Amino acid sequence: MQFHHARLMRQIAILLPIFVGIVSNGFAKAANPSEQPNIVLIVADDLGIFDLGCYGRREHNTPNLDKLASQGIRYTSAYCGLSICSASRASLMTGKSCARLHLTTFLPGRPDAESQLLLHPRIQSYLPLAETTLAESLRGAGYSTGLFGKWHLGGGKTGPLAQGFDIAVEPKGNGAIDEKEGGKNEYAIVDSAIGFLTAQSEKPSFCYIPQHSPHVALAAPKDLIEKNANAFNPLYAATVESLDKAIGKLLTSIDAIKRPTIVIFTSDNGGLHVPEIHELPVTHNGPFRAGKGYLYEGGLRIPLMVRWPDKIKPAQTVDMPVSLMDLMPTLMEVSGLETGKTVGPLDGVSLKQTWLDSTAASPTKDRSFFWHFPHYTNQGSRPAAATRQGNWKLIEYQEDGAIELYDLDKDISEKNNVAKEYADKAAVLTESLHQWQKKMGVQFGTPNPDAKREVHKRLYVEFDPTRLDSSVGAAAVGEKWKAWRTEMNRVVAGKKTLLKDPSNEITLTAATGTPHGKKLRYEPETYKNVLGYWTEVDDWADWELTIPNDGVYEIEVQCGCGANNGGSVVRLEVGSESLQWTVRETGHFQNMIIENVGTMKLKAGKYRLAVRPQSKKGVAVMDIRSIVLRPI
Repeated sequence: MQFHHARLMRQIAILLPIFVGIVSNGFAKAANPSEQPNIVLIVADDLGIFDLGCYGRREHNTPNLDKLASQGIRYTSAYCGLSICSASRASLMTGKSCARLHLTTFLPGRPDAESQLLLHPRIQSYLPLAETTLAESLRGAGYSTGLFGKWHLGGGKTGPLAQGFDIAVEPKGNGAIDEKEGGKNEYAIVDSAIGFLTAQSEKPSFCYIPQHSPHVALAAPKDLIEKNANAFNPLYAATVESLDKAIGKLLTSIDAIKRPTIVIFTSDNGGLHVPEIHELPVTHNGPFRAGKGYLYEGGLRIPLMVRWPDKIKPAQTVDMPVSLMDLMPTLMEVSGLETGKTVGPLDGVSLKQTWLDSTAASPTKDRSFFWHFPHYTNQGSRPAAATRQGNWKLIEYQEDGAIELYDLDKDISEKNNVAKEYADKAAVLTESLHQWQKKMGVQFGTPNPDAKREVHKRLYVEFDPTRLDSSVGAAAVGEKWKAWRTEMNRVVAGKKTLLKDPSNEITLTAATGTPHGKKLRYEPETYKNVLGYWTEVDDWADWELTIPNDGVYEIEVQCGCGANNGGSVVRLEVGSESLQWTVRETGHFQNMIIENVGTMKLKAGKYRLAVRPQSKKGVAVMDIRSIVLRPI
């Protein structure tokens, strides 16, 4: 696939005048646009914490990224939203936990199999359009927005052009193996981004560059493979070096642009340490256990470096834990936006102050980090959840409730489970994790009636894919793991993933509902967009809808409820059918979660859907942003 510079420039020339006139959708623009920096966010695909020279991988040639790391902040305890691609990207784009979004694995996900004791919960098949993305926020602040690379959060009506991007260029995952496209289209992506950046003049630019590299299947020039013959996996090392060269080209172009530019480089999740597609493992994560798909540090820690000339001091190494969720509130603040006045509460926190002042107290110092991953993965992990609080890291497995506890200060490789020795600490962290899961409205798997325990035992008990001995070399690891990889592939062969189908959804928004009563009303502010002021138990709302076909429909309500206000009982009615649920506390009335309130058997026809409180526990029942009916 060719992406010629001239063609891109024509596309930009046609589109930009249109985008200049776009209304900012209620976002307050920064007071002085000329002072807003360009923002370039580069996201590698499956690049591990131990894959770059600046992070200790001496066998890999990454001079351009190493230089970038020396020009600003290099974080050593940066975490992804979840150790799998689509989920992590959703978290990055929204500043929210993927558990809150019900998008908790890659799209379309691993099919259910006989090897599982639990069935996968059905996830969203795209990033919900009701969510405000980083691109939408920055466009509201006066930025031109462009995506160049891999979106992986839905297509068509749910693609990047529907999520705040003015321009989207999405080449495939593999290109010609040359320096015009690159084995993973890394040069084609960079060239498109350069065209976008250099075409801008008065407006600042947000340029999102999610590369395909170094995701499998790998491809790199023969000479680079030969150059990296002594690496753990020469093909992988060559792919990483090619990515580094492409980014070097991008950085050279950025340096020639007059407007100050923030450059951020990171990865969506940890490195892929198991054989997948290729017979050999492509990388290992050094001292960190496991990799992509796991809640161990090798799966969750990712490289993160930030350069902002004349603002961020160079040569900083920061070990304080941070999250990719923090980038949205940080960049919003940099652009002049206040999160509380443009979007609702976010799960990330702004790092701007620590960027500008290396002596400032970190907002993440006493923060708890949480991950909820209710899936089996192609990499061999099982449903689990985790939390890090200070130096303590706890993992809870959802098949049997087994607990693992690690002291990361003493055991960065997570070798010694000290849950029994520190039972009190494990109990506190477990309770904290459960409370967080409850507030998030997380999904869990359900028992698999077709599970074959002997197959589960072979794949997940008798074989431990979380530990890789890199000292023996990739070939030896590949041979040892061959039978396991074959069986992992066999159990899902020919099976399909069961996703929530967006094509048949009926979505009722707060803006289209009719409020009834004394105080209930629609609140149109961008950070709300809800039916709110539900302080009277007798107030209610309804919507007109048409059910196209007879069937059973699951019903999801996107709602929020402030601290100490949970517990109201609410009835939802469609015709003669009804169901009830108890509203849970989410911590804030705009802290939206997706609540699956039940199912209804409905016949085709026109209806009115009504939501009526039966009791009220706190100052208000809840806020509602949308209701979705979906045939199952």
